[in-house]
Amino acid sequence: MVAIKAVGLLVDPVPVPEGRLVAHSPGHRGVWHLYEDHAQGTGQLARRFAEPWGGSDLAYVLGRDHDTGKGGCAWQDGLIEEAATGRKVRRPPHNDAGALLFARTARRRPELTPFAGVIEGHHTGLSAWSALRVRLKGLMRDSQEVDEAIGRVAEVMPEILEGICPTVPDWLDPRNRTSMEMLVRMTYSAVIDADRLDTAAHFRPGTLLRPDVNMPELWERFETRRQETLAERRLQNEPSWLDRLREDVYQEAIETAAGKPGVYRLHLPTGAGKTFAGGGFALRHAAQHGLRRVIVAVPFISITEQNAAVYRSLLDPQDGPRVVLEHHSAVNCETSGQQTAGPSAASGNVRPRQGRGRLNRWAKLAAENWDAPFIVTTTVRLIESLFGNTPSATRRLHRIAGSVIVLDEVQALPDNLLTPILSGLRELVEHYGVTLVLSSATQPELAALTPWQTGLPQRDIVADPAPLFERLRRVRYDWRTGPDVTLGSIAAEAAQHDHALVVVNGTKDARQVHKAWLDDRQEHPGTLHLSTRMTGSHRRQTIQATKQRLKAGMGTLLVSTSLIEAGVDLDFPNGFRAKSTPESEQQAAGRVNREGHRPADDSVMTIFEPTDGLPPHLIYNRSGIAAASHRFGEGLSAPDDLDTLRAYYQHRYRLQSGRSSTDPNGATGEAIEALREKLDYPEVARRMRMIDNEHSVAVVVIRPQLHEDDRKAAQQAIGQLRAGVPTPETYRALQDHMASIPHQELQAAINTGHAVEIAGDLYEWTGPYHPQRGIEPPP
Repeated sequence: MVAIKAVGLLVDPVPVPEGRLVAHSPGHRGVWHLYEDHAQGTGQLARRFAEPWGGSDLAYVLGRDHDTGKGGCAWQDGLIEEAATGRKVRRPPHNDAGALLFARTARRRPELTPFAGVIEGHHTGLSAWSALRVRLKGLMRDSQEVDEAIGRVAEVMPEILEGICPTVPDWLDPRNRTSMEMLVRMTYSAVIDADRLDTAAHFRPGTLLRPDVNMPELWERFETRRQETLAERRLQNEPSWLDRLREDVYQEAIETAAGKPGVYRLHLPTGAGKTFAGGGFALRHAAQHGLRRVIVAVPFISITEQNAAVYRSLLDPQDGPRVVLEHHSAVNCETSGQQTAGPSAASGNVRPRQGRGRLNRWAKLAAENWDAPFIVTTTVRLIESLFGNTPSATRRLHRIAGSVIVLDEVQALPDNLLTPILSGLRELVEHYGVTLVLSSATQPELAALTPWQTGLPQRDIVADPAPLFERLRRVRYDWRTGPDVTLGSIAAEAAQHDHALVVVNGTKDARQVHKAWLDDRQEHPGTLHLSTRMTGSHRRQTIQATKQRLKAGMGTLLVSTSLIEAGVDLDFPNGFRAKSTPESEQQAAGRVNREGHRPADDSVMTIFEPTDGLPPHLIYNRSGIAAASHRFGEGLSAPDDLDTLRAYYQHRYRLQSGRSSTDPNGATGEAIEALREKLDYPEVARRMRMIDNEHSVAVVVIRPQLHEDDRKAAQQAIGQLRAGVPTPETYRALQDHMASIPHQELQAAINTGHAVEIAGDLYEWTGPYHPQRGIEPPP
């Protein structure tokens, strides 16, 4: 009797049929996964995934031949022994044979040889072309082992030796290295997802793919439910002038959606209804042009939570699979067996992480692949998909083809990565059927940067936004500077108001303001705190409690980090914002007098520079601070002056363009674009990290305040991860319970027993958790 751990059954595996090869151990009912079934299944799925960009033939061949190395005797014998004994058996790597097979086929078109990296890295990640080229040359000199595997596979699948070079998309110019780089990425994604899905179907029989969604039907559902929601509101309150303005904006967006695919700008002041206008435009545009999905990417997790809730209410069916997928988890469950430690490891005071190699195939099979028609994710996850090199990061990339991408709060894209980001997005628009929507109240001048300077027109969804900004100016700005301005003085001033919002530059500053309000109390319902040190459900509850208190007229003081600035629908009469950049200050002002119920002169947004607060140049773009210093402030322009903002962005980009990547003031990523041209996938992935995982990590927190059902669901998901049998739903179930802390704090918590490993890079936080502030930063 053999334990088939993947399905938790005790079964006798059937013998391997004579003359056949196997790809995976026995799964359902003890049946082997025959090699040719897996090869053909993967190839056919990869072919289907690559159809939107004309890469079907290439993806099919690479998918069909990706596991050729499994034909070797040593690999086959090892798998059979493992199934017979239930013990793990070390088998030789199986990625070289297929890579060499493709490289030989590509001799007639040597410019296609880099696609051999799709096979070579299908478990470990895309290698740099320089390293892959050396590896292939070595294999060609000494190919005895891989030739044995190729020969045995050819006995059951003779077509692998046909040597016919697959066709590539007719738009590809191999001399354009960034186009080649992105096509390798896209093809890799198609093959990886096909491989994982076909493997998962062997162990968990069922539907491989969600049926194609009917986008016109989805658009109609969105519009019908939106109208129903508006009708319910009208029964409670007569529509205000702001409601009518938002409806006009929405209708103009819907009319513009008939335009041809390309790049669009949604430039609207805060409170003008960007969520509805952007979602409505995207769905109608997708329905009209036969696109496959909508992807909304936002800079902060707090916005994914809020926006996903809105879109679910408008799109998810009463019964059946959900339409809206919220994805922001960054858990890495494809780590290898090496020990890893944080930045302080060199000091010798960090305990090495144990058990890194025990994650089995299920962690890989459960990686999120965006198989849903409407995705709400973070900008970090989107950029990771575009420029990562690991299977888990890139698996979902092919789903972007033939979609509408709404980049919400586009001004939050980091300047030091703008050149490769804009270059990659241009590739998606020009070759992968993507329509891109740039949504923001503070539109950056992206056409001033090299990748977009020529040949990529941008169209406005709302033709003339300037009058809207004039009409929706709902605050006046005040500036507070000098040696007497401190976090304590601002906290005291804010507390003189019945309702006030304070936005600061870091979590320690937020903690200091909140503690000043509490005055030695543990918590108070009228003094609230918001940061990513709180779990997703905790943040959502805090936002909801804030809304309810404001609506009821109950005294409310809220301190928050910058996560509140984009898309969080709150309406305070007064606000305070620590000095930052003008776009951030304007976004914070969007939470003040949001509904326009008060005259602008009565709603003050105070920009303050605390002598004891985190200096803005430590967390915001230095060139942005420099470009703003002579344009915005007391006696100068307000942050919502459109002409000054336009000049500010142009100046900001001029200060950086062309600089080296080592310049402390940033640069816009030209050096990374050069690495893309060299097909250096690992180094590009390393440099494109928008949130450096060496400094910020997610942890799971089971809060004492959780409802019992939520607690059980979270604990069940943790149990599945620890048992090594997760599904995509496992990770989704934990997203509400994740908070972020700096890496060095996690390392310290591991050493003190306040953090316990779950799986991969994911830990459970078992240390103190403040009922209002979450995981506290050290003093």
